[in-house]
Amino acid sequence: MQTQKPLTLVDPKNGNLAFKIFSFEDDSHFDHVQRNNYYSIILVSAGSGKLKADFSTYELNGATLMCFAPYQPFMISSKDNLNGIILNFHPDFFCIHQHHKEVACNGVLFNNIYQPPLITLTEKDIASFYRIIEQMQAEMQNNELAQYELLISYLKIFLITASRLRINQNPDIENDMIITKEPFVLQNLKDAIEENFKTKHSPAEYADLLNISAKALAKITRNHFNKTLTNMIAERIVIEAKRELYLTSKPVKSIAYELGFNDEFYFSRFFKNNAEVSPQLYRDTVGFARGEA
Repeated sequence: MQTQKPLTLVDPKNGNLAFKIFSFEDDSHFDHVQRNNYYSIILVSAGSGKLKADFSTYELNGATLMCFAPYQPFMISSKDNLNGIILNFHPDFFCIHQHHKEVACNGVLFNNIYQPPLITLTEKDIASFYRIIEQMQAEMQNNELAQYELLISYLKIFLITASRLRINQNPDIENDMIITKEPFVLQNLKDAIEENFKTKHSPAEYADLLNISAKALAKITRNHFNKTLTNMIAERIVIEAKRELYLTSKPVKSIAYELGFNDEFYFSRFFKNNAEVSPQLYRDTVGFARGEA
């Protein structure tokens, strides 16, 4: 695909970014930590480097698709030519929570603490994504009736295609072939976090639940998820907090209490330490009570 100038749609209601497509030919756009108030999908067609996302570092080798939720921190560094294209879209343009039944990408492409935010691509995959992107680019330059609706349709196709790739490439399949008890512990840990993250916030509590020593659980978690259990629990709490802040009009105090925090101010500090933004600023820049609209 030829390099084109950035194409941007702006929300006429507030002047904020709604949807944007632009290409890159090096890592200059990503050489500092990104914390955006919109979703970012980065398609690297060629090059290698390192991705730092949340609390982990990953190797980038060749064609890759990366997906980041609003205010999810990431940074990319590369020593060779890194090129590809970026799609940015605000939750007000397309809300993955409200469209979950149509496009099951929440927990697959975005907001998954158990999988690295990377999908390996083949030449066929790249060609397929670029065809969709070219249709998006053409529509963005064609300011006619139902432009937003058509762009959302193309975005849905892109997200469904990427979600299918992610599911087909599930790296846990390979890990589960190892004849050890670790995969069973990992699945039990995932289940335990999903069932208890609102009430249990410490690694020791999960070690007790799984009847395993805290040290052994910490080692397994680091080896398989490339992050600490403390960080995983924090990420899961923040994902739920973001969802509540975006979809509902609940006071921050109520959200804090539902997530196991008796002190609203402690919760706000916890959220800001992990999301690099206060709960109120998250609402102001990402969205508020969209599930009640």
